[in-house]
Amino acid sequence: MANVYDSANQVAADLKQSQQFQDLKKSYDMLKLDTMGYALFQQFQNLQMSLQQKQMAGQEVSEQDVQPLQDLSAKMQNIDAIKDLMAKEQAMSTVMDDLNRIISAPIAELYQSADQQSDAK
Repeated sequence: MANVYDSANQVAADLKQSQQFQDLKKSYDMLKLDTMGYALFQQFQNLQMSLQQKQMAGQEVSEQDVQPLQDLSAKMQNIDAIKDLMAKEQAMSTVMDDLNRIISAPIAELYQSADQQSDAK
């Protein structure tokens, strides 16, 4: 029987070798060289994380809470290193979505075949 955890660890290792990951890493390394851009990026990440934690705690996130995030986002739009990182993140996100779809396929097939069998009765 296959050990899915071994397979997942291999996928993680392969992912690190992928062009998309290498591009993302290079872009992130370049952003870190831009002290102002990197500081804005870190502020954005920290604020985003605090808002997510607030939501997960069941607290309402108001427009006043979101406004600083939107302001930072607007500032970040003018920084090439951040724009490049966002583009590389999008490419990496596409890979992750594809992997999730592939990994989830057996479950989807299971339920589809179960539905088809019950429809045939």
